[in-house]
Amino acid sequence: MTAATAGAPVRVYQAHAKPAWRRVLLTRESTIIAILAIVIAFSLIAVPNFDSPLTVTYLLRDIAPILLIALPMTLIIITEEIDLSVASIVGLSSVMVGILTQAGLPFVLAAILAVLVGAVAGMVNGFLVTVVGLPSLAVTIGTLALFRGIAVGLLGTTAITDFPEAWSDLAKANIPGTPVPMIMVPFAILAIVFAVLLHFTPFGRSLYAIGLNKEAAAFSGIDVGQTKFILFVFSGSVSGFAGVYFTLLYSNARGDNAMGMELQIIAAVLLGGVSIFGGRGALHGVIAGVLLIGTLGSALRLAGITSDIINVITGLLLVASVVSASLLAWLQNRRSAAIGKKKGRTAADAV
Repeated sequence: MTAATAGAPVRVYQAHAKPAWRRVLLTRESTIIAILAIVIAFSLIAVPNFDSPLTVTYLLRDIAPILLIALPMTLIIITEEIDLSVASIVGLSSVMVGILTQAGLPFVLAAILAVLVGAVAGMVNGFLVTVVGLPSLAVTIGTLALFRGIAVGLLGTTAITDFPEAWSDLAKANIPGTPVPMIMVPFAILAIVFAVLLHFTPFGRSLYAIGLNKEAAAFSGIDVGQTKFILFVFSGSVSGFAGVYFTLLYSNARGDNAMGMELQIIAAVLLGGVSIFGGRGALHGVIAGVLLIGTLGSALRLAGITSDIINVITGLLLVASVVSASLLAWLQNRRSAAIGKKKGRTAADAV
């Protein structure tokens, strides 16, 4: 065992060597939450109509699919993998629920089948990554095009817009007496489930172990392949559900629905403190990251900023989050190396 893992790079985080208050307050997740609070406070003061209940409603409606898919994406990236096909699965699920509803199936059955299609798409990704052994980046770039091509091929340039009014109204409805959309209820349930799974179960601890060193995780008894396969199925299923919601919200089933959404999801996950190199991240930071990008975009639109400029700002945030994480890791490694050398010299002097 020692010989097999001797050459593998071992990455560990020394967070628990710090006082508890520093572990809680001086983290990337806390920083993002603080920035979110500052952006909200500034927008309430300086941006016209930002304090309107309609702003809250439309903001949460728009980011709901991103919030949903960011949950399984967080788990995937923690294991040092990635899924770029999620937006294409949303589009495929949207097309499936439209075609099945148009064919006369009850909407509930059509929605369930569309979610199952998303799960099957996730299985395809999981099989190619864990059984065939291909890199998830290459696999999901390929399936991004594959699933989108199937979706567009099924409907062509047409769109299906005829859906049961009761379900469309439900997708647009708010929780009674609040400006909060009803979609936040299933999101809250899923967020709790994923948070418990990630932070309070052996399965969640295994994800961090895989992200830090998959060889060591395998030697400790973790079934790395099966664990990653499950995560891709989670991702496909939640993306399928997001596709059903997306379709009802806009009353529109098209093959190009959610085009480009995968970049917004990954940007929010990385901005929320999840390491692109795996082994680190927390769901509360990711949720704050999604809310930060959504709030910033909403405030800028209300201020009259064009979508192109908003995209540039989002891209800069993503680059800054990745660069800052790498810089902090580099500084921490240098500090650890310096401390190690100092201890070595002290021990040598004592001898």
